[in-house]
Amino acid sequence: MSVLERLRAGLRRTAAQLVDRIDGLDAGRRADGGGPAVDTLDDLEGILLEADIGVAATARLLEVARGQTAASDLRTVVKTELLRLLELSGPAPASDAHPRVVLVVGVNGTGKTTTVGRLARLLALSGERAVICAADTFRAAAVEQLEVWARRVDADFVRARPGSDPAAVVFDAITAGKARGRDVVLVDTAGRLHTRANLMDELDKIRRVAGRAVAGAPHETLLVLDATVGQNGLAQARAFLEVAGVTGIVLTKLDGTAKGGIAVAISAELGVPIRYVGVGEQLDDLVPFSPAEYVDALFEPVW
Repeated sequence: MSVLERLRAGLRRTAAQLVDRIDGLDAGRRADGGGPAVDTLDDLEGILLEADIGVAATARLLEVARGQTAASDLRTVVKTELLRLLELSGPAPASDAHPRVVLVVGVNGTGKTTTVGRLARLLALSGERAVICAADTFRAAAVEQLEVWARRVDADFVRARPGSDPAAVVFDAITAGKARGRDVVLVDTAGRLHTRANLMDELDKIRRVAGRAVAGAPHETLLVLDATVGQNGLAQARAFLEVAGVTGIVLTKLDGTAKGGIAVAISAELGVPIRYVGVGEQLDDLVPFSPAEYVDALFEPVW
């Protein structure tokens, strides 16, 4: 399937909760022959919040909808404003560093390790060679899983003995990337709760060491969020923004949720660009995020 087709398939549960119900409001409003009544706007607010579009984005959408007339198509109004909100967060940071260093961070269970493997796959498809660094030195299973991913996508792999200093492993991986002429070093950090100060301090140390190994590193810090946790993901993101210097979001498990509107909440409330979305379980089910394609998929799903 094409990227758009995979997005449409992944967002069909969200679309069923969002688009069909907005269409129902439109039909009722036109039958009454007027603009959006108070009851209609109340119903629209409930629909948007249930899709996890968030308080700030919902307030903006309601403000726009309130000014519409009976001739206006509520679905088109919402779609247009959602796209505008998603385009606010801006592009990914540019860097000509060699190798570029990308930290991948997040709490346990978000699909972080799998995301690293899929990112290496996307880089390979664009002609770039990656070094995958296993900076989670305490969870042997995570390191083994990551090594399997590295073999599958033909990426170099750097690991350390269990219990080693994660920052030292990152330094070694960057050094290896330089020596081998690789384009990118992907660092899989240990899953950490955003409330654990010691683990967040460790992440800060990794950032400092990476910066000593290559100028400007890390050049991108991607926070992996599980779309199924909805608004709880915003609390995680805020904490990582403060400590880890997050420059982009990877939103996983969109195919397993009816709350794909969390992408809009992230853009509207955090101003951080969504860089990739996970729409399935296969190797190629991580796709670059496009606001226009995302909104099109949301309003024209595959049933």
